[in-house]
Amino acid sequence: MFPAQLHGKALYARGPVESSTPTRAILDRLQRQLRSVLSGKDEVTDLLLVGLLGAGHVLMEDVPGVGKTTLAKALARALDVSFARVQFTPDLLPSDILGSQVLSPREGTFTFQKGPIFTNVLLGDEINRASPRTQSALLEAMNEGQVTVDGVTRALPSPFLVLATQNPSDYQGTYPLPEAQLDRFLLRIGVGYPSAEAELRMVLARRKEDPLANVQPVCDAAAVVALQEEVRAIEVKDSVAKYMLDLIRRTRTAPELELGISPRGTLAFFRACQARALLVGRTYASPEDVHALAGPVLAHRVQLTTQSRYAGTRAEKVVRDLLDAIPVPL
Repeated sequence: MFPAQLHGKALYARGPVESSTPTRAILDRLQRQLRSVLSGKDEVTDLLLVGLLGAGHVLMEDVPGVGKTTLAKALARALDVSFARVQFTPDLLPSDILGSQVLSPREGTFTFQKGPIFTNVLLGDEINRASPRTQSALLEAMNEGQVTVDGVTRALPSPFLVLATQNPSDYQGTYPLPEAQLDRFLLRIGVGYPSAEAELRMVLARRKEDPLANVQPVCDAAAVVALQEEVRAIEVKDSVAKYMLDLIRRTRTAPELELGISPRGTLAFFRACQARALLVGRTYASPEDVHALAGPVLAHRVQLTTQSRYAGTRAEKVVRDLLDAIPVPL
């Protein structure tokens, strides 16, 4: 599991709200819609929205049956955008995702048949069960928002969000995601088992109907793109940026780590902190955002040394310890 909080205290409480704006209204409604299908997991739904606002992709790593697919469907319904689900299996081919040229017998010509990747929200279920060749079909799409098939480059719809899932407890017949692909996920989050109270509410809520059926559209694709543009306007003061960079650079020299954060990871961390600031109602990023997102944004981007892995060290703990050693800017 990958905790969505560091330092033993929740860091997802609503910050100072600047004013009652259309942006605030949309974000509040999105939060309510997602929380209605995943009770007691506010930090998880907020992290998913951080990924959306940051125009990134999200890897949900957890055991089966905790609500990962339901959460992905609820997000697509709340955004009122197109949604596609691909079940990754060992025999899945890149063309099954991207599409391929199809012959028309009547006309004797080939036309391109778009694959499921041409959507706004793509759920890649159990992504690590497909071969590396098939996994690599997502790299260009996730990084550049386009795909190239038979020498022709085609743009993907905007916004474009990949939500991938994988089971951390069953590695039989799987292909671990390479570092290059992990680095393209803005966040890695875990859902975890619900509390006793939340599980009781879930059971009672589903006596007559599925809460997913009651998720209502909140905005549309154009509104999501506008929100992502607002994120870029969030102010990040030099002191906060240096705070982020200090943590990044320490991951590159930490003795427990064989691989530190790449410059792409630096940019992702910067954008995620901006996105969280907008989500909680601030016009500026703060050290609180750095603390809240260090684990979900950075832990999957570092690689432990062999000695650290055998010692049972977790990447989240290394990142947390590095962050604890840095003075918090005023």
